[in-house]
Amino acid sequence: MDDLSLFLRFVVALAISVLMGLQREFAYEQHDRELPTGVRTFALMGLIGCSTAFISDTLSSPLPFIIALGVVGAFLAVNYYIEAAQGQVGLTTKMASIFTVIIGGMAYWSQIEVPIALGVVATFLLSAKIELHSFVQHLKREDVVAALKFAVISAVILPVFPDRSFGPEPFNIFNPFKLWLFVVFISGISFIGYVMIKIVGSKKGIGITGFFGGIASSTAVTLSFTQRSVENQEYSTSFAFAIVLAWTIMFIRLLAVVAFLNVSLVPLLVMPVVVSVIVGLSYCIYLFKSQSYGQQKEDVAFTNPFEVVPAVKFVLIFIVILLVSKVAQLYWGNFGVYISSFFAGLADVDAIAFSMAKLSKGPEGLTIAIASKAIVLAAVANTLVKGTIVCVSGAPALRKAILPGFILITVAATAVIFFM
Repeated sequence: MDDLSLFLRFVVALAISVLMGLQREFAYEQHDRELPTGVRTFALMGLIGCSTAFISDTLSSPLPFIIALGVVGAFLAVNYYIEAAQGQVGLTTKMASIFTVIIGGMAYWSQIEVPIALGVVATFLLSAKIELHSFVQHLKREDVVAALKFAVISAVILPVFPDRSFGPEPFNIFNPFKLWLFVVFISGISFIGYVMIKIVGSKKGIGITGFFGGIASSTAVTLSFTQRSVENQEYSTSFAFAIVLAWTIMFIRLLAVVAFLNVSLVPLLVMPVVVSVIVGLSYCIYLFKSQSYGQQKEDVAFTNPFEVVPAVKFVLIFIVILLVSKVAQLYWGNFGVYISSFFAGLADVDAIAFSMAKLSKGPEGLTIAIASKAIVLAAVANTLVKGTIVCVSGAPALRKAILPGFILITVAATAVIFFM
């Protein structure tokens, strides 16, 4: 290891430990009292960790670092015993101190990106004490159960399903893993929305979920908030805002996907995407200003954030639409590219975007004009499906709030096709 690299590792260890030490001193309420572990102590512990890691590397033995960690731990244990006798039983600063020594060692041993990331995360956790405690205080037993259920379907059940297609040719389009992944998406969007509402409040949480949900699955956002609107009709305008925002983000995500696979399609897709985004954002602004905050309750009791049964039902519909799309594509051939794209878009706009981007790459494949129009048609079809979900399953107030935006986005995207 050259001198510059060695110097950089010690600087990283010092910077992270000073950052954590500053946070601890700032968070301590009695600023006029000498702290047992302040910014200087944290800085020294970070340097101790890095120095003993250097010595351990030189001697080809982990013993120096282990001894240093043990000595620091012993001092902290004595300090904790003294403070506990005085009625102070907090362990956060002690754990942060030990972690600082470990971070110092990691700054020498590992890639510096890892200790930097861990140091920033640790500092954030130390700084977010009030927010985290407030979040926990608002949790109920059913919230914890819901989190465990979501963990089961995403971390336990999902990996069990095989990630391959089943069915006879050419209908081998049923992939259990991807279908259940969609269940996880739908349930996850609902759960994330619930968590965001718990953290930042109902009004802000709904909008944030619409934004990030549009990146993951705008259909999942639509289904989730449509279901919520039946139980909490007073929030229908907020739900409509989140849903339209998710639809708008979907167009941006679509352009990004196509650009990654076939950049030659981007020039033809820019106009329909930009027009759709402008219309969508304009209506979002209207909905945002239309929210009657004074008439809404400050806190709405959102219950049962984990609802897998409606998600499974929707996946069954998804399978039927996939089958119809495949049949249309099989029997109508090249002439039916637009029609099959429309049907495919009813189920998944990303899938048709991937297909058209790849098919238009080769010299003997689809022309760029046909492929780009097919992608926009799929996006229009996908928007039609989501709008239908709202109109059929949503609360009357949600239908009233979202219908103008639904019509505007659909008409705008469809009209642009004729000018492509």
